[in-house]
Amino acid sequence: MSAAEVPPAVVFPEAGRRLIIFTIYDRRAEIDDYVVHALQGLRAHSHRILAVVNGALGPDGRERLAPVVDEVLERQNTGFDIGAQRDALRHLGEQVSEFDEIVLTNDTWFGPVRPFAPVFDRMNARPVHFWAMTDHTAEDHNHITGKGTLPYHFQSFWIAVRREMFLSEAWRRYWRELPAISSYRDAVVEHELVFHRAFSDAGFTGEAAFSSDDYGVVNATLFAPLGLIEDGCPVLKRRPFFHWPPFLDRYAVIGRWLLDAAAAGGYPIEIALSNLARNVEPKVLNVSAGLMDVISADHAPYDPARPLRVVVIAHIFYDEMTEEMIGRADTLPVPYDLVVTTPDADRARRIEDRLAKLPGSRGSVSVRVVESNDGRDQSAFLVGCRDVLLSDRYDLVVKLHSKKTPQDGFNVGTHFREQQFLNLLHDDEHTSRVLALFQREPGLGLAFPPMIHIGYPTLGRAWWSNKPGFAVLAEQLGIRVPLDDVSPLAPYGSMFFARPEALRLLVEHPWTYSAFGGAEAYQDGGLAHILERMPSYAAGELGYHSRTIVAPDYAAISHTALDYKLDEMAGTTPGYAFQKIDRLRALGYVGNGTGKDFLRMYMRLNHMGSVHRLRRLMDPAKNPGRWLHRVADGLTRRRKNR
Repeated sequence: MSAAEVPPAVVFPEAGRRLIIFTIYDRRAEIDDYVVHALQGLRAHSHRILAVVNGALGPDGRERLAPVVDEVLERQNTGFDIGAQRDALRHLGEQVSEFDEIVLTNDTWFGPVRPFAPVFDRMNARPVHFWAMTDHTAEDHNHITGKGTLPYHFQSFWIAVRREMFLSEAWRRYWRELPAISSYRDAVVEHELVFHRAFSDAGFTGEAAFSSDDYGVVNATLFAPLGLIEDGCPVLKRRPFFHWPPFLDRYAVIGRWLLDAAAAGGYPIEIALSNLARNVEPKVLNVSAGLMDVISADHAPYDPARPLRVVVIAHIFYDEMTEEMIGRADTLPVPYDLVVTTPDADRARRIEDRLAKLPGSRGSVSVRVVESNDGRDQSAFLVGCRDVLLSDRYDLVVKLHSKKTPQDGFNVGTHFREQQFLNLLHDDEHTSRVLALFQREPGLGLAFPPMIHIGYPTLGRAWWSNKPGFAVLAEQLGIRVPLDDVSPLAPYGSMFFARPEALRLLVEHPWTYSAFGGAEAYQDGGLAHILERMPSYAAGELGYHSRTIVAPDYAAISHTALDYKLDEMAGTTPGYAFQKIDRLRALGYVGNGTGKDFLRMYMRLNHMGSVHRLRRLMDPAKNPGRWLHRVADGLTRRRKNR
């Protein structure tokens, strides 16, 4: 470096001369509430905010940005954030000399979850030319490229640069010579991993406001986000809420605690949940954000001062279950309207007679004979009660049906029915607290029991053959929420609490009974089974999140059974859960005969014998060659390195 390029001494920035370049990408061409909130938080700490939008921006989006930014730059969605920042700097040209500091940031975080001012004040006093909010420590293995070491680097979602650096020739040369960015890997390898080193080697001094070393992890934004919040970090990365849950489990990252901490600092977490509901697989979000509630005494009861208008829609095929179902509905803490659907007039008369004899006060009561039983409770709800759901008369709908499942045997059918009723409408106190969830959370769209797993082999395969048809129908309905890989988050059994507006994408569609097919179409892959899995995805597209709810006494049954099954399955392979999954998937999905043959063999094993047979294969004492261990390890390494 020549003498002319030696960086000058640090000049500490003035409080009002800060330029913020904020990159936004939204696949729906909208501006989300959490982005507006973040920009509002930055407004007081900036002289100018330039929003760079990757891709199209609709008129509503531009209107939403107008009060919180000074200028909007729209560009083609190329080059990721890095391309956007380069275009922004070119766009500004010599105007950058008006500022003392430029902050390059983007929409990958929620905030402010703690005040910005203390961090800006602290970093203003540091004798540095550039600084990052957080960093990533060096690692012996570069998992991005698969070879060499991973260098220490600043995380590029937030980098601030002082004028001595952004007015230098080194700065201009860096952006001029930056290679084309055509993939996420390019963005990391060509920019994030080299930025800190490039300018440190040029003699500039950089520092992280929050160092991962202080938390004993390589990446504090992912592995110690709660510690960051507790130490005053104003931003919470979105990644902990959509990263692969088994991997986060390894590091005990608890998303629910992160939301609680953000809320304790005054952050409106409903805007975070709304964004996540639209953009994260619902089952992933359910576990990552801890969206299951064990309804107990620590949940507030229903507040009659904030009344909810409730309708119960009950499809009754087995009229002898009328008393049981209405008894459950009567646990509601409000007078509710009741709409009963049934397939024929004889059943309707018997149901009406039974209802007339029941005690209790209800609102309006009607019994409807639907035109067809094709589609059963799904068609009765979406076709037979479409007028009710679109009427705007109700804040909440409770969907029930007379579930016996006789084809699965007495025990299994009884358990499934109880699993639904106990967790939805357990007793007066339980139901009161469920309604209070909807009072507390205006963004809560649905609440329903967790996935049934006792008596059914749903774990890992509850899409069955419904996913292809689901994907087609979701596209037709405009649902762009990503689909879960293993099993959908869904109200299995098709009973739930819901806000009618959260179901609007389903209800407004002009369904017909004929679309459901006859009795032979009521099977996996048919419309009724597809729709059973769709409510949380339809609600998510509109920004409503879903919660699973469980009563404590049923949680004891379900959790112990789930814990034991997982313990048995986990005993078949070594390592943490994410490593076990990786190995088994590698055996099943790589293109070599050993893996495919193993998967076919494994899937053919009957339920009672599969754990024992797989354990025998994996047990070195019973299989001294340990061939399966070696195959699994080799395939896992190959999968990570390609």
